[in-house]
Amino acid sequence: MTNMTEVKNYQDQFWQSEDDLNLHYRDYSSNSTKTPIICVPGLTRNSRDFEHLGTLLRGDRRIIMVNLRGRGQSDYSKDSTTYNPKTYVADIVRLMDEIDLPKAVFFGTSLGGIVTMLMASMHSGRVAGALLNDIGPEIDQRGLDRIGEYVGQGRSFDTWAHAARDLAESSASIFPDYTLKDWISFAKKLYRMNSSGRIKLDYDMKISEPFDRKGNGSDAMWRALEAFKDLPTLILRGETSDLFSEATATKMLGMMQNGELVTIPRVGHAPTLEEPQSLDAIAALLQRVE
Repeated sequence: MTNMTEVKNYQDQFWQSEDDLNLHYRDYSSNSTKTPIICVPGLTRNSRDFEHLGTLLRGDRRIIMVNLRGRGQSDYSKDSTTYNPKTYVADIVRLMDEIDLPKAVFFGTSLGGIVTMLMASMHSGRVAGALLNDIGPEIDQRGLDRIGEYVGQGRSFDTWAHAARDLAESSASIFPDYTLKDWISFAKKLYRMNSSGRIKLDYDMKISEPFDRKGNGSDAMWRALEAFKDLPTLILRGETSDLFSEATATKMLGMMQNGELVTIPRVGHAPTLEEPQSLDAIAALLQRVE
């Protein structure tokens, strides 16, 4: 371990990938014997998306919030083809081995949920339970088209208010009840201030290069979901999601013996996990895991 710095109620830690990248995670430590949580964010997102859980669950169990390669404080890859779910799974397995973590409950939002599904399929003994946040084996083209319009577009801003207003213009339909204060908080999760004082997106623009803009179902991903038959699983869906349909969510639930489907009202892709309904569902999931 290197570069360990105490910040608030977590420690910044790093692990090394097979191709020698230094990858970052937040470690909310705990003396609890309960199964730890590993949080995996979406395509353009980072560990800050889950930081409220670190405060909420403080002391109840250990929480690891990873920054996938190319995001946040993790190194950017020289080879953009490594920005793919199977590589992310391999990276997280190395992390679990390094910190001697045999299994965890996985919280995966969007891309993080795909990583979680593959983890359960490829390394079934390492997943004790799962939260799949607005994602499934079948992805709607409408949502992919929307994401394809902005991923890899390196816009920057002078102030947080400018960044927030830009997000509000592009994403008002996802969070229709957000105020300017909410949009500023949202911007601070997605952007960072660079050394020259500009506010820029906190990821490598090259993650867009291997991004698959074609939807439809994946037989391989549906097969991967078979690993969830007996796992305690929470499927969250934003009521107005353009990426994850109600039909797909219902089909997934039908494959699970220990699953729950919760729809978050007045939210698109993806729920922030700060909604009261999300937090109640997360508490119920963690009870089922233990």
